[in-house]
Amino acid sequence: MEKLRLGGMALQNGVLVHGPTSWGAAIRLPDGRLESASGTKPRVGGGVSLPFVRGPLRLAEAFAVLPAVKRGLPGARMPYERPAVAVALVAASTGAGLVRRSSLPVLPREAVAMFASLVPALVALRGDELTSYHGAEHVSIGTYETGERATKEHDRCGSHLLGPLLVASAVAGAAAELAPKRHRTAARFVGAVGAVGAAVEVFGWMGRNADRRLSRALSRPGTELQRRVSTSEPSAAQLEVANAALEACLAAEQASS
Repeated sequence: MEKLRLGGMALQNGVLVHGPTSWGAAIRLPDGRLESASGTKPRVGGGVSLPFVRGPLRLAEAFAVLPAVKRGLPGARMPYERPAVAVALVAASTGAGLVRRSSLPVLPREAVAMFASLVPALVALRGDELTSYHGAEHVSIGTYETGERATKEHDRCGSHLLGPLLVASAVAGAAAELAPKRHRTAARFVGAVGAVGAAVEVFGWMGRNADRRLSRALSRPGTELQRRVSTSEPSAAQLEVANAALEACLAAEQASS
């Protein structure tokens, strides 16, 4: 049977796995019990496959799963449900605003502002168990895909969007500065969506051309982020949770086919 293309997300106390049409999640409750749930993925944009448009829609679709997960597993704790993430969000927004009002040249200014805006996401990736569940997610999905015990780093992790997104966002932000002042906010919004679309297209190209030098260079920031910051080796108990999420997702996919 052909293997499904799966994605996932680490939770503070478990793992979410999603496939083409369904999702499965599992968590470890405070009393040690394992609880799982599954369901159908919300569709965003239907079957839109237009380049530069499909990327933001697929990302929106992935985030649209989260409310369904919370309904199915009320005990699930999302990565952003921590006070530190809220503090980082305020600090990043303030810092990006200060940088944009500085006298730095346009392109470096936008690059620094974009990096500042990523700080909340980087903070959300850290946590007592979150990095281990992130590693468990990669091991479980990677093992399913290859049939061999995978590592805690995965070449399709969203962290590999980091390099392309930084470049695309800096260019889009610099271009938005050329718009008349009254239209600059709208130009920044359009540029941000366009940058996400461009980054996802580059990310797809990287997956199809993993052996090329440019692909390796673009994936390096994401690889280092996984290796040094966002993943750690999971315990057997955490891997059990990740495998339960995987099995729930695959069962839901089979039931819907």
